[in-house]
Amino acid sequence: MQVRTTKHFDRSYAKASPLIRQAFLKQVAFLLKDIGHPSLRAKRYDEIRWQARITQDWRFYFRVERDTYLLLDMVRHPK
Repeated sequence: MQVRTTKHFDRSYAKASPLIRQAFLKQVAFLLKDIGHPSLRAKRYDEIRWQARITQDWRFYFRVERDTYLLLDMVRHPK
């Protein structure tokens, strides 16, 4: 699998703090190895999007397109 980003994702990533960006990079490495990694808690968000955990307070959204994870957004998780 490989990873691609959207412009929207790139803007969200750029706005995130350095700690969140670092945590995201760790989590996306887990995603590339195993979508079922327990740290990700990846689940279908709707029919085409998935949601995975960055930290307890942050999530990222992506689509699976053949052999690619298309990263859509990263946001603070509402409580």
